[in-house]
Amino acid sequence: MPEVREQMPEPVAGRPGPIRHFTDLIVRQKAHAVSQKVFRLSKTWPAEERYALTDQVRRSSRSVGANLAEAWGKRRYEAAFVAKLVDADGEAHETEHWLINAEAHGYLSRDRFDDLRSRLHEVGRMLGSMINKPASFVAKR
Repeated sequence: MPEVREQMPEPVAGRPGPIRHFTDLIVRQKAHAVSQKVFRLSKTWPAEERYALTDQVRRSSRSVGANLAEAWGKRRYEAAFVAKLVDADGEAHETEHWLINAEAHGYLSRDRFDDLRSRLHEVGRMLGSMINKPASFVAKR
């Protein structure tokens, strides 16, 4: 799909350059940072949670960025792009669910939980904006 990348708009004064790859998306960078924090924190959780809570929260937190990458690859078709963004948002909500459980079991301090939840909500707001206004991200044909 090199022709899609060539059609990205030129930078506007005061804004960063064009988004040429999914890794350029700020929302993806923020989602990746959350998944890294989740991974590091979950290393300290009890071994008996390895195949339950730990595995689930790691998978869902990583899936936010993975779905963003897929969305970017499907941006030629608005409906497919938006569907993958909705999937990313769903994974962010699932991650929040598992973090609520981790905090309730005492595996996560209230401060760390609040920080991660705040970061997830920011990612969710950004995804919501993209979902509601996909035109600036969808590739021109």
